[in-house]
Amino acid sequence: MNSSHDPEILGLPFYEDGHRRLAHQIGVWCDIYGDLWETVRRTHPDEAGRRLVQLLGEEGWLSGLDPDKTPHDLPADLRAVCLAREALAYAEDLADFAYSIQSLSATPIARFGDKEQQARYLPRMAAGTLIGAFAVSEMEAGSNVAAVGLTARRTGDGGHVLTGRKAWIAHATIADLFVVIARTGEGPGPLGLSAFLVPADTPGIHVEPVDAIAPRSFGHVRFEDCPVPDDALLGRRGRGFVVAMDLLERFRMTVGAAAVGFARRAADTALSHTRGREAYGGTLFDLQLVKAQLADMDIRLNAASLLVARAAWEADRGSRGFARHSGIAKVYATEAAQEIVDAAVQLSGAAGVVRGGTAERLYRQIRSLRIYEGATDVLRLALADGLDMRRADRGG
Repeated sequence: MNSSHDPEILGLPFYEDGHRRLAHQIGVWCDIYGDLWETVRRTHPDEAGRRLVQLLGEEGWLSGLDPDKTPHDLPADLRAVCLAREALAYAEDLADFAYSIQSLSATPIARFGDKEQQARYLPRMAAGTLIGAFAVSEMEAGSNVAAVGLTARRTGDGGHVLTGRKAWIAHATIADLFVVIARTGEGPGPLGLSAFLVPADTPGIHVEPVDAIAPRSFGHVRFEDCPVPDDALLGRRGRGFVVAMDLLERFRMTVGAAAVGFARRAADTALSHTRGREAYGGTLFDLQLVKAQLADMDIRLNAASLLVARAAWEADRGSRGFARHSGIAKVYATEAAQEIVDAAVQLSGAAGVVRGGTAERLYRQIRSLRIYEGATDVLRLALADGLDMRRADRGG
């Protein structure tokens, strides 16, 4: 079994044989492309992003985005997405980023698009020849999707004109298609939002690149009287909030899975370093304090893995409460991963802060996961607000 997954976790009833085969195959695949990961780290994030989306499509790892195809005769559910993200994050951040944003962008089309929209976009997204981006966040709205302000004004021919800005959009600088949440005005707050499919070459779209602490394709998007036809509407008018929340609730657990991948790589790096580093007449691993730190890392890693597996299993079996488990998994896994990576840097000593080293690279990469798809504190508030309802359901 490849080291990117824990075979004991995979052996639990949360997973089926198809998931175990997938974990093995993508782990082996990531090992085979080890030289490529070194290359993309030295490549401009835009070029690396295009290359990786294309490679993932060519190799069949995005096939699950097209409902008419089955990837490698393996499952294409959320457990599969989580296992893929865990392996890719363990191997290379940009590979996970390419896979996750392509999946994030295609999922609303698969779940809410009509047959024509699905046929127009999904086969090319699955092949890696059309790159997607999901544009919901705005500087003024922050984590509050209901506060989205970008407007979609209706025109006489049934189409719309988009005006406003989106911020911090992943793959903004390389996207061929934006899934955009905009305000059409059916009602206040979440009731007035709709979703649109907007090709990146539509007149009026302007992209401003943004440098992140971990290099990747990232940017702000400005829509200046951007015209979209009536068939650009994704789902029903006034249902954009539903589209956005359905997507975020499903993908939060996958962010947790990526965090597990980063954390496992950090823990493996720390263990290898402490076993090989001579100190005080033995090795660092012989020191009781170091052993305690490594044990704490392993405890957090196991807990995070179990929470992610449970959340994905709940979603795949159609549990009504899966969104809560997705939020729990995302919060715990990303916070635990931050602690694990920080400990790995500390145990690495001066080598841990040298640019380009594994520990330093993971330290920059893990930080953003505590913000993506719902910041930790926002999700904690949402989870707390649901406690009374759960107590009532239990008859308490």
